[in-house]
Amino acid sequence: MAHHRSGRGTSSSAAGLVRPHRPRLTSPEQLAVLAGGEDPQQVSAAAARLAHALVEGGRAEEDPDVVARLVGLVREVGVETLAQLWADAPAVSLAGALWRLYALQEATARDGERWAAWYRGGYANQAARAVAGAVEPPGPEELRRLTDTILTGAYRAELDVALERAAAYARVVALGQTHHADDADASSPPRAAALTGRAARLIATAEALEASAAAWRAGVLD
Repeated sequence: MAHHRSGRGTSSSAAGLVRPHRPRLTSPEQLAVLAGGEDPQQVSAAAARLAHALVEGGRAEEDPDVVARLVGLVREVGVETLAQLWADAPAVSLAGALWRLYALQEATARDGERWAAWYRGGYANQAARAVAGAVEPPGPEELRRLTDTILTGAYRAELDVALERAAAYARVVALGQTHHADDADASSPPRAAALTGRAARLIATAEALEASAAAWRAGVLD
């Protein structure tokens, strides 16, 4: 779907959560009802429409409190609900991209000390660090603010830039994980293998975000 199209329909479920150009987030229970629908195809279609409605509404929204609620969506409804809605969406799709943004935000907030250590370990990747825009030296709170800023950009600025910033962030953390894996290789091979696997998944996340950014610029991000 071209990102410049705004006349997207909504299902009755999605319409209860948003209205055009003004996302109206209701209770976590109502999102959970959508996530727990019985027909997977209908849930997937409604969740995709919801992703577009949120982004289109956020970009048209002038009330900073509404945008702040969008940025804090995972904290309000829980990562499990968003996972049920969007985790199975195609990697290169708006729903898939939003899921990756929120998943990065949640992982950073949940395990901030380790993510900060991994980020510091990846500082050698100067280009990606510059794109991500983190402060120096980054700690858990600084990275939490960074992920919030990236999500704010997705709703208030240029979505493709926000996706590329999130991808850069993931790449720096992944590089740090590989450095930590190298350090742990001799003393704890299982830990080294686990970190290497996490780094590979973060690189895949970064690649999906970059591809979604390119699709958005081309007007074909569905």
